[in-house]
Amino acid sequence: MKNNYSQPLYRPPSEAWSMIIQVTEGCSHNKCRFCYMYKCKQFRLKSKEEIKEHIEWLKPMYKNPDRIFLADGNVLCLKTEKLLELLNYIKKEFPNVQRISSYSGPLDLLRKSEDELKAVRNAGLELLYMGVESGSDKVLSMMEKGVTQKEMIEAGQKAIKAGFKLSCMIISGLGGTEYMEEHAVESAKVISAINPHYFSLLRLVVEEESELAEDVRQGKFKMLTPLQVLDENIIMLENMELTDCIFRANHVSNHVNQAGTLNKDKEILIERLKKFRESPSFIPTTFDRL
Repeated sequence: MKNNYSQPLYRPPSEAWSMIIQVTEGCSHNKCRFCYMYKCKQFRLKSKEEIKEHIEWLKPMYKNPDRIFLADGNVLCLKTEKLLELLNYIKKEFPNVQRISSYSGPLDLLRKSEDELKAVRNAGLELLYMGVESGSDKVLSMMEKGVTQKEMIEAGQKAIKAGFKLSCMIISGLGGTEYMEEHAVESAKVISAINPHYFSLLRLVVEEESELAEDVRQGKFKMLTPLQVLDENIIMLENMELTDCIFRANHVSNHVNQAGTLNKDKEILIERLKKFRESPSFIPTTFDRL
């Protein structure tokens, strides 16, 4: 019986050593114009029997996992009773697991009641990764994220209120040259309002499989130069007000690797970016696909 993963399979960088249980295939939203991750997949929920068989297939490879990541995208789209049943089953099969995490789309957080989210948190799902992508209503609409700035803030705050640890992500350059400053300032506004436990900053890399690729080819969307990316990052950090938030910009897409705690290390991080920005020898370490 086929119990291996439906490809492609994705997980956050911090889940590199986690056991991945594939609960869904694809993304329940799957409309974001910049995203290519699940465009080749038809979204579907796996049956209870499929998930149990999948876990049995995984057991010989992971004898005693301490971290488990639930894939693919937006596992919170499952009905709450089904999600609670799944979490209880996972904890029964892996009693020593210390952390269970998953991606979470803002729409799924908004659809669930506070009581439902608290029940899911109490059942063992601890950490959620939410792709904010941008805080600008114009950019969110242009990229078909499916929510407004106000709704994004509501979703993030709702997750934290329910007791989840929350990791939020912004994509640098997602507004292109047209909305560079607005994307930076409004993204800082949203992340500050949510005040997540973790915040990561990635850089836009346009893949052929995404709808955005055609806009780039036609000249409708102009990507930032490496120096403009640094300018945008500086503006974003300057406008952020966070409390003890672990910050990372060390993804392979980033031109300059950054790590620290916001706001404690805010000025240090900004000054480091400025030094790279002003250095005549600055050479980006990563390159665009298009």
